[in-house]
Amino acid sequence: MRGRHRATDLRSNGFVALAAGMILPLVAIGAVYSGYRAMSTSGCAGTVRLSIAASPEIAPVIKDVAARWVKTGPRVNDECVAVDVVSVASSEVAAAIAGESGATVPGVGQAEGKTQVPQVWIPDSSIWIQRMRAAREDLVTLASPSLARSPIVLAVPEPTAKQLGWVENKVTWKQVLEQIVGNSQIIPGIVDPNRDSVGVSTLVAMASVRDQFGPEGDSLTVGAVKSLMSGKNEQQSGLIGRFPRDADPKTLSTAVTLAPLSEQALHAYNAAGPAVPLIAVYPDPAPIALDFPYAAMPRLAPDREAAADAFRQQLTGSSFRNLLAQHQLRANDGTVGTGMTLSPSAPPGGQVTPVPDAQVISKALQMWTEITQPSRMLAVVDVSAAMKTPVPTAGGLTKGQVAVQAAQGGLDLFPDSWAVGLWCFSTAMPGGHDYQELVPIGPLTTQRDQLRGALGGLKPNPKGGSGLYDTILAAYQTVQQGWDPGRGNSVVVVTGGRNNDSNGLSLDGLVTALHKAEHQDQPVQIIVIGVGSEVNQAEMQRVVDATGGAVFIAPDPSKIGEIFMKALALDDGR
Repeated sequence: MRGRHRATDLRSNGFVALAAGMILPLVAIGAVYSGYRAMSTSGCAGTVRLSIAASPEIAPVIKDVAARWVKTGPRVNDECVAVDVVSVASSEVAAAIAGESGATVPGVGQAEGKTQVPQVWIPDSSIWIQRMRAAREDLVTLASPSLARSPIVLAVPEPTAKQLGWVENKVTWKQVLEQIVGNSQIIPGIVDPNRDSVGVSTLVAMASVRDQFGPEGDSLTVGAVKSLMSGKNEQQSGLIGRFPRDADPKTLSTAVTLAPLSEQALHAYNAAGPAVPLIAVYPDPAPIALDFPYAAMPRLAPDREAAADAFRQQLTGSSFRNLLAQHQLRANDGTVGTGMTLSPSAPPGGQVTPVPDAQVISKALQMWTEITQPSRMLAVVDVSAAMKTPVPTAGGLTKGQVAVQAAQGGLDLFPDSWAVGLWCFSTAMPGGHDYQELVPIGPLTTQRDQLRGALGGLKPNPKGGSGLYDTILAAYQTVQQGWDPGRGNSVVVVTGGRNNDSNGLSLDGLVTALHKAEHQDQPVQIIVIGVGSEVNQAEMQRVVDATGGAVFIAPDPSKIGEIFMKALALDDGR
């Protein structure tokens, strides 16, 4: 864990950065920052120094305005004004402000010691203002007017956008989430929402429409969040580096094909002339745009407060709007200045989604944390004779083959932080049980290939019945014995028929045994995925009601892939 360090001198660091020419690209939004000093002290009684920390997207504009303004000789009480501007990621400034006051902003972590608390902070979004005030109300002022705007878009490589019909058509969040969850060709990515406003804005938008999808709302949203987690990056530069560098199918199949970005970042990417340009998809309803609030810090000395207010008045008007446009930013009302061209699908400038209160933002971040918690899962797959049945709608594949394909697709989406094991079940298995351990529960970092190979080797037992109930109880107890408080703990059962083991547990016996085994403070969730109409929904519902979980039935086994992903979306182990 990083210790908290005293902030270093902003002005000296800014001078060194300028002298060394360390002006970084806008996409490098990590801890490193660049600085600019504008000053004119001719004939002044003294100097009022104003330090400004600006988000990298807007920092060049602020530096330009500061340089022009200082040349006019602005004064406060007969003292000349000097302006120091640094370009620094909003998360780093947030950590520095909180650290100086002994506060903590959840998910941000501690300051690295390189960033000084400024007199004026221009983060990329008012979301930061809400998060800071939720940590402690006096960290920043609430009255922070917006200077500019950059809508949040979904960046999609042009070939993929054309294939989906998203180039110029209106796209809803339901369409987006269905593609993320159900389309294996969509590889999503996101910058860690705990440290990135674009990520937070995306989560808030997804959460706001969750209830509109009816019964599918939870599974779509949770599934999409898990998929985004699998493509998470700590910095925007890392995410952008994963977009396809070539339009050939092989490259597209491994590159990121959907990620939330600011409109400004997408324009900057395309301006570099990539082999595969990105299409800006504007989902409806629109996420909260980046709005670059001008936040003067509380408790400033009167002369610095006056200087901060005087400089803020320079950041308005048509000339400022045109300067923003040179850096692909809109004005604060959403309109654009001279030289900035919007895509045909871009919404009108006047449409602005208001920044929600801190409770809404916190709830969205909490959803991310809960859903992306590492899971510990035991997958149990039916290999009884029932899985030999051909599936006409799946090109003649058997139930077992369809189920294995779906399971392998799900395995590819699991992040390395998960721990997964694999059993198969049928009567007359080796060892005298109705089940057999193929891969013990263990980290995917070391056994992903082993799991993939074991799944590929599954074959139905032509004479085997279904010892479903004995298997469920044994799997539940196995997961319970190694229960991990830092993970979701669950059993996922894929079955093609009903229990027909006359020598094993009855349904009543299984339900009673599960009730006795259950520990309220150590929950283990059971998820049942039924392949085909032979699986009895009511019987399986009684089983999952005993422990918590869900039942998903695919009457048409060719749809098992979609059902499998919805089931995994609920695999939170809580």
